[in-house]
Amino acid sequence: MTIIAAYQDAGSYRGAAAICGTTPKTVKRVIQRAQAGGVRPPPKLRVRNFEVVVDLVAARVKKSSGRITAKRLLPAARTAGYEGSARNFRRLVAQAKKDWRAEHHRGRRPAIWSPGEHLVIDWGSQGGVHVFCAVLAWSRWRFVRFATDEQSTTTLAMLGECFAEMGGVPQVVLADRMGCLKGGVVANRVVPTGEYVRFAMHYGFRPDFCEAADPESKGIVENLVGYAKSDLLTPLLLDDELDPDKSNEAAKGWCGEVNAAMHSEIVAVPAQRLAQERLLLAPLPSLQLRIGPAPVLRKVDKLSCVRIGSARYSVPMARIGTSVQVVAGTGRVLIVDPRTGEVVADHAVVAPGEASVADEHYGGARPKPRRAIRPRTVAEKAFCGLGPSAEAFLAGAAASGHTRLGPELAELNTLAAAHGHVVFLAALERATAFKRWRSADVRSILAAGTGTPKPRLAGAALVIDLPTTAGRSLAEYTPTTTPAAVSS
Repeated sequence: MTIIAAYQDAGSYRGAAAICGTTPKTVKRVIQRAQAGGVRPPPKLRVRNFEVVVDLVAARVKKSSGRITAKRLLPAARTAGYEGSARNFRRLVAQAKKDWRAEHHRGRRPAIWSPGEHLVIDWGSQGGVHVFCAVLAWSRWRFVRFATDEQSTTTLAMLGECFAEMGGVPQVVLADRMGCLKGGVVANRVVPTGEYVRFAMHYGFRPDFCEAADPESKGIVENLVGYAKSDLLTPLLLDDELDPDKSNEAAKGWCGEVNAAMHSEIVAVPAQRLAQERLLLAPLPSLQLRIGPAPVLRKVDKLSCVRIGSARYSVPMARIGTSVQVVAGTGRVLIVDPRTGEVVADHAVVAPGEASVADEHYGGARPKPRRAIRPRTVAEKAFCGLGPSAEAFLAGAAASGHTRLGPELAELNTLAAAHGHVVFLAALERATAFKRWRSADVRSILAAGTGTPKPRLAGAALVIDLPTTAGRSLAEYTPTTTPAAVSS
């Protein structure tokens, strides 16, 4: 039976729904459609409670370029007459943002890289450690190093090391508007610093900069920065201190690992594609460019050190009195022979007032301070002439603060002459062992003679094997009962 027939028999929506096993609303829609000639009736337009603020929300979203939140816009909507819930208002703002973004999408297209053309660089930082990242765009060959700052000299040194490891120079180096390479901005055109221009002319590439606040234009290196932070830097930061030298060795190993693995985007190995792209890279210059401040000339002083930045740095002792060149500014202090260019000392930068001393510059480790006993008077020479035992007694008495030691040396020499050197030295050793520093104490020891006990320090524990005996069971110790005698 159809719904229409059931409705004609029952005469109500509820009765027809019970017959057909459906809901009264469904029966009502079917009957109304049949009465309208089989055409679905138009839906009734319901007035929503946010209609009064639709124009206000659209204007605010447009003015804020789709960034305003519903939380900040709700008070203005309440003032304009909105009386609905905050949840319904959030739906309105979300739809207004979606419509605005659909009309104002930038319409990006994927980048098409050419071999030997672009090298993209960027800096990242985490936990006080700065990460320099570079990607050769076509081959996806990656370069990562750590540094303590993002200064111009550090950036150019990293870029020069990248060129050397890459084995060539690309046509364009693309960077964001980092302050260390940017001299200014005129009419949205970035003016590079003079030092960066000289560096680019020396290596033969063209410096290029991204648009302001547009990280998507160099997402190829932004992804590398995040990858290096999560996969390389975070495990290294688990240590208490991050050594820049050791961390850069770890970075070299990590780069070798990722460059030898299959890249998911190009479905190729970056190291193998670099070998092909290297044929299109410009050759490296034959002369190395000096990066950073010019070296300063210093004279090695009598301490075999040079001073720079109010700190001392050691130099081999053979160069005392000579002049050397000091190169600083990259986190290290290099001391160079001005005639041969040989690096004679390499130190990490220390704080003003401190000293960086290498033991090999002085022929070995620093010896412990030794205050030798040097007798001057006749009594001192006679007493110290008795040997090491007398010197040990003299040093112990002086350390204990025995102020009468000098006048009593004559009496001690008299005791030595009276009892003989052998007996007297044995008495001195006993007095030193028991810390008895007066001459009267030594005289008492001599008067006691040689029969006095000589205590010794406790030795090792005495371990011996105890004798073993055959054991007996407890049953053998059970008392036996005897029957009592019966008297007649």
